Amino acid sequence: MTDDQHAELDAALDRVVEAAKQHLAAVKAAQGRVDDDDVWKAYVTLNNASFAYDERLLDAFGEVTPWDVESIDPDEADARFAATAGVLDGSGDPYAQVISVRQRRDYRVPSVTALLRVADEARKNLVPADEEAEPIESVGEAVLELLQAGDGSLGALDVPELEPLDGLLTVSEIKEPLDLEAFPDEDGAGPFAPAPDDQLVGRLDEHPFLPDEDDEEDHSGHNH
Repeated sequence: MTDDQHAELDAALDRVVEAAKQHLAAVKAAQGRVDDDDVWKAYVTLNNASFAYDERLLDAFGEVTPWDVESIDPDEADARFAATAGVLDGSGDPYAQVISVRQRRDYRVPSVTALLRVADEARKNLVPADEEAEPIESVGEAVLELLQAGDGSLGALDVPELEPLDGLLTVSEIKEPLDLEAFPDEDGAGPFAPAPDDQLVGRLDEHPFLPDEDDEEDHSGHNH
């Protein structure tokens, strides 16, 4: 290996180190911003510097680095990055879509009295101290009260007074978003009914986690 080849190899390594420093500086400056242009450019530079050094090391000594990278064309990379960024921020995507997520979860109520009691407590915590909370009078009202007292998600119903059963979640591509004014308040089925032109993307079948059953299976397994 000639002195010039040694110098070229050392210079290639210096470019890797400098590119790594520039990449780190860009990452710090971005402060967690997704798809930052400077971070992307620094990444491409670091990738290509690493690839070039790896190639020179292989040619000179038959050795390789642990960096499993391929050369990236900067112009093509910039074009792809711009297209991707446009889609993510909506500026470059003329094909806007509406996605509908529908979820159902059933619950067994082991004790109506116990459920009404815990819902009453939840309501009292929401009512000002100088006002008297109206009593909860039905199971449905109790569930709604727990949802309102929580974050509005099904996680608010994770209480001992409700036993979760199977559930279902579907994701569909739809033409028009939900219009709540099109359904009367007493219509509980219409807003969830798929339209004829809805396209089902997929469904998730949800089964409750029952530790008691798992424990029984584990114990039975040990008995064998």
